[in-house]
Amino acid sequence: MLESSDLVAFVATTDLDRARAFYGDVLGLSVVEESPFACVFDAHGTQIRVTPVGEIRIAPYTVLGWAVADIVAMVRALGSAGVRFERFPGMDQDDLGVWAAPGGARVAWFTDPDGNVLSLTQAP
Repeated sequence: MLESSDLVAFVATTDLDRARAFYGDVLGLSVVEESPFACVFDAHGTQIRVTPVGEIRIAPYTVLGWAVADIVAMVRALGSAGVRFERFPGMDQDDLGVWAAPGGARVAWFTDPDGNVLSLTQAP
């Protein structure tokens, strides 16, 4: 049914201006549309609608993630832009915060200014 329809991802924020700066300036996503109701970004063909809410309920899991070709280079580049990568107890993460999954994928997590968990994944 929806296999030929484009996906739109949603993420909530309590401060649309701050989120716009993070997703646009720090992560480098292009703004497609902007209104008091949402700031829409192009994430390599997928729309991310950042919408303002009165209160964030932080999900204890990843809400958005990007597949990257070189996770080390991306972690370093984002780190240089001020992104702090998360460390989780019980996860064997390297010095950069990258975890090697049993299947060979490599994953690193960070949060947006509202605490939404985002990730980078490099396929094996």
